[in-house]
Formats: sequence, structure tokens, C-alpha cells
Amino acid sequence: MAAQIKDKEAYQRLNYLYQAAHCVLSENSENVELARFYCFTQRTIARRLVLRQDPSVKRTLCKKCCSLLIPGVTATTRQRRKNSKTRFTVVRCLSCGQSKKLLNNPDHCLWVDRPEAQLQQQKKPEPGPSLKNQPKDKEPDGSASSEPSAAQSTAST
Repeated sequence: MAAQIKDKEAYQRLNYLYQAAHCVLSENSENVELARFYCFTQRTIARRLVLRQDPSVKRTLCKKCCSLLIPGVTATTRQRRKNSKTRFTVVRCLSCGQSKKLLNNPDHCLWVDRPEAQLQQQKKPEPGPSLKNQPKDKEPDGSASSEPSAAQSTAST
């Protein structure tokens, strides 16, 4: 059974606003301001509720003007090479001019995609013996207490 998501309704709202921004731009590419408003509202809600957005969503939003970055419509995309091995995709927003550099490494794996990052994959610690369940005359480590009991004190005299 899947675990309950904490703010399921908030994530649904964020998803709806993201899809609405895409839909508005696909219908008419001149509706950039309406799409920007949807993206700004999405970012405001996520920030207010302290929710993490998926990296694929964050890559398609401009950090400066909250515009949806769609290559050829609201952004330009270029392939750049730093050296012979390192390649980048540079996405430039046409509204504000802000640029993003994204690494092109097929072997690179995001933390979100790694198995140890998934909550279901993490092992829960096994419950150890509780201090409440142990006898009072024994210490938590299992040894006898240093105080002599009434039977031991009468036997030694």
C-alpha cells in the first residue's frame, strides 16, 4: 500500500497550475503573461507551504521572472562544450534574459532518482527493548543494581 503524501491537495494544486500554464501557451503563444502568472502562483504556494518540487519542473521555470521555459516559444536552447568531455545545455529565457546551464551527462543520476532517496526503500530501525519493560532492580544494560536488596543485607550480617 502506498504511503500517504503529507500535502496531497497542495501538490495537486501545483500540478494543476503547471499544466494550466502549459495549456495556455500551447493554445496561444502570446499568452506568456497568463502562463507566467500561473507559474508565479505555483512558486508562491510551494514556498509558503515549504514543498519541494520535482527537478524536471524546476528546470522548466525561470528563476528570475517565473516564466515557463519552452524551447522556441519562451526560451532558446543551445548546446555548449566546456572541454572535450563536459557538455552543457544552456537555456535562455526570452523574457528576462536569465540563463540556466544544465549538465549533459548520461551517467549522471539525480539524488531524487537514486534508490536510497526513496522513503519506501529505507529500512526502519527495529524497536529495541524499552526501559519501561525492564525490571526495576536491574540496570538498563542488564547488570544488577549496586543497591543491596533486603534479603542480601540480612544474609551478610
